[in-house]
Amino acid sequence: MLQPRAALRGISLPFRCLSSLPFRVYSTGAQQHPESPSPAEPSSSTFDPSIAFAPPPTREDSGVRIRKYTPRTPGVRHLRRPINDHLWKGRPVHKLTFPKRGHSKGGRNNSGRVTMRHHGGGHKRRIRTVDFSRDAPGPHLVERIEHDPGRSAHIALLRSKDTGKLSYIVAADGMRTGDVVQSYMSGIPEELWKSMGGVVDPGVLAARTAWRGNCLPLHMIPVGTLVFNVGLRQGKGAQLCRSAGTFATLIAKGSNTRSNVTEEETYEGEEGTEEKKPLTQREKQKQERIVQHVTIRLQSGEVRLIHKDCCATIGVASNPNYQYRQLGKAGRSRWLNIRPTVRGLAMNAADHPHGGGRGKSKGNVHPKSPWGLPAKSGYKTRPKWKVNKAVVVPRVRNQGKRRRGYS
Repeated sequence: MLQPRAALRGISLPFRCLSSLPFRVYSTGAQQHPESPSPAEPSSSTFDPSIAFAPPPTREDSGVRIRKYTPRTPGVRHLRRPINDHLWKGRPVHKLTFPKRGHSKGGRNNSGRVTMRHHGGGHKRRIRTVDFSRDAPGPHLVERIEHDPGRSAHIALLRSKDTGKLSYIVAADGMRTGDVVQSYMSGIPEELWKSMGGVVDPGVLAARTAWRGNCLPLHMIPVGTLVFNVGLRQGKGAQLCRSAGTFATLIAKGSNTRSNVTEEETYEGEEGTEEKKPLTQREKQKQERIVQHVTIRLQSGEVRLIHKDCCATIGVASNPNYQYRQLGKAGRSRWLNIRPTVRGLAMNAADHPHGGGRGKSKGNVHPKSPWGLPAKSGYKTRPKWKVNKAVVVPRVRNQGKRRRGYS
């Protein structure tokens, strides 16, 4: 039975109060409205000793933050995505991008031949021009954090406070809109020189410069700091630790190891006086190399010597939960320019050395690559210095045998 119009005057209509209506939830995880204010982040415009040195990335009490979806369709049943609600929802800056065209998406070279298998297709993309050298001095304001389809880590849009120029960099974990970052690759600013009294104070210099997202030469970074976007050559951009969640640890600098080397040069003479032992040419070169280089340890455990003037960014590369993602379906791999990988055992004999035959059979051949090279048993699969070379012993003729006619 219909109610009279007077009884409906105190009830708000659905289109005037949308919050009173029930809504359907299609995913789980912490969600935040794009217009709601984000949690306050420590601004780098004022000095705070507690956040001066970039600590390891903070983890929530809930652990890894992954969004799961209600299986409305089979393609989203196993879909897992890291929660990154702080990312920009719009398009990138057009003048900082260029289209990805040509044979590069299909794994082919300039002559049209396939040089990289399992590549092809994929969604249309625009390459973001990322500044890996960061030569521009002065403070830069982080306009927003964006998703880059060409890399696993996120990128940050910077605007120079001096010139107003826009540029993209690889964002550090924890970087948010409104942060201020700076590059010291061109030298120490005049204001910092005056605050230190015209003399380099390592403690003050580290406290004022070793902030998350700042780009510094390796010799200005304190020992034990986590860095990413590490360069390999002077004057060239970053080449190491650019993927999501990667970092390197600075474990030693030339200034710290030089004192140990000089102590070994002195020895006590016959009369009890300390005398300096002359160094050989090789020892001088080794000492000079140690002084001019910095030692870093990668996540794989590899220890490398890199020149002290190479660039590095303080912190850890953004999007550390990227490794826990699940695509959910095969079609999403095709969107990412990844073609299917077929086992050689399932191919025909004309396509692979393991192919052909009746049933599951390799055709009685040793494991080989698609081009016929041995794939196991140590053939080009282990370093040469680990392989023990066999000692060739000259064979003596008729050794250990009874000669005919002798008892």
